[in-house]
Amino acid sequence: MNASLPPVMMPAYDRSKLKPGIVHIGLGNFHRAHMAVYLDDLFGVGDSHDWAILGAGVRAPDAAMRDALVAQDCLSTVIELDPNGRRARRVGAMVDFLPVHPDNAALIAAMTDPGIRIVSLTVTEGGYFIDPATGQFDPTAPEIVADAANPARPATAFGAILAALKARRAAGVQPFTVMSCDNLPGNGHVTRSAVVGLARLSDPVLADWVEANVAFPNGMVDRITPATGPRERAMAAEFGLNDPVPVTCEPFRQWVVEDNFPAGRPALERVGVTFTPHVHAYEMMKIRILNGGHATIAYPGGLMDVEFVHEAMAHPLISGFLDKVEREEIIPYVPPVPDTDLAAYYALIRERFSNPEVMDTERRLCLDGSNRQPKFIVPSIRDALAAGGSVEGLALVSALWCRYCFGVTEGGQEIAPNDPNWDRLVPLARAAKEDPKVWLTLREVYGEVAGDARFAGAFEAKLRALWARGTAAVLGEYLG
Repeated sequence: MNASLPPVMMPAYDRSKLKPGIVHIGLGNFHRAHMAVYLDDLFGVGDSHDWAILGAGVRAPDAAMRDALVAQDCLSTVIELDPNGRRARRVGAMVDFLPVHPDNAALIAAMTDPGIRIVSLTVTEGGYFIDPATGQFDPTAPEIVADAANPARPATAFGAILAALKARRAAGVQPFTVMSCDNLPGNGHVTRSAVVGLARLSDPVLADWVEANVAFPNGMVDRITPATGPRERAMAAEFGLNDPVPVTCEPFRQWVVEDNFPAGRPALERVGVTFTPHVHAYEMMKIRILNGGHATIAYPGGLMDVEFVHEAMAHPLISGFLDKVEREEIIPYVPPVPDTDLAAYYALIRERFSNPEVMDTERRLCLDGSNRQPKFIVPSIRDALAAGGSVEGLALVSALWCRYCFGVTEGGQEIAPNDPNWDRLVPLARAAKEDPKVWLTLREVYGEVAGDARFAGAFEAKLRALWARGTAAVLGEYLG
């Protein structure tokens, strides 16, 4: 242990007195640095001790996380990467991690227990079975078709939720609230669509009951949480902790939720959670400014072999590009947010991106563009076009993504697959080098903006310029 570091903060409550009230599906880094930390704080002030977490997973790899956490009494190491000094804590909000089985029997049984009043999820943006072409729930997804054919032994989180809700209805037990903690626009609406849509395939009466009786509050979540690797495990060791799955995160965190919990909820407002009917306003601000900002700096950095996000922010061309796109083409179309100054919010975003302790990678920001671009960038393009504003910078963001999907950096380094649709994107990006319009056939990404002459023309010009003169030169030209 490094004697110069502050002592590890331990749970400030008797964990043996906790009772589970929440089942959480998806025990990745974000959940353990966000929701679990808020609950740990709340338990520490002596409140809501009947709202502890039962962890759960529905994928085979979740079993490895279960093994790691159960071996350390379900304590998670969370290290805050403050530039003024790292701080570590052991988060004790989870009291058990359910066995991970293909048929989810243990998970369904736990969710059927009347003591469970919330089921929450972090299953990633791509885990909600959304048809990218329509933006709606996709009932033809193979996993959904399989669950509909065998609803008593479901393999998906939504199938398990539905089976538990059906059992509670049969037993006359009030349904739990289903709360998505994923970074999705209208995440409550999306989750409702998945659960109800699956029910409609096998039990329309149950689908009607879910629609009428189950709450799916929308929420906005925010905390930058890098992936865990050797560096993060070494940090835990510096604090004297032998933890194979520590979590690192920035100091900042935010959670904004609709107060729609018919079966009750923990008193999270005591520890900084905002309950409001205006989640959509906070959500749009965050998705457009923060997530759109991440997409803006991701691909120029990825192409110029910049490894870390804070290094990208220190690069005058990338940082200047972010400033101009945000101030001229993103922020002007973000509606007002209660008690929030958008310029100050963007200044905070810049500060967070620039934190050298986080060591977030450009590659992580480049991940899954086919799912993220239509959520984080294309809506800003659509609004700017509708208002008659410039889309030159956003077209360049899109062209940089296309150039990245060619699969080779400007330094000649091969880019390892970095998207679920990589095998489709690479041939399109290579064809687009000669004919940029080919890229805009990704209608599930661009929708109607692909047919807008102003955007299509700007995109084509930017992509041709990137191939002719390179990223740095094109950024410089854009900045003028």
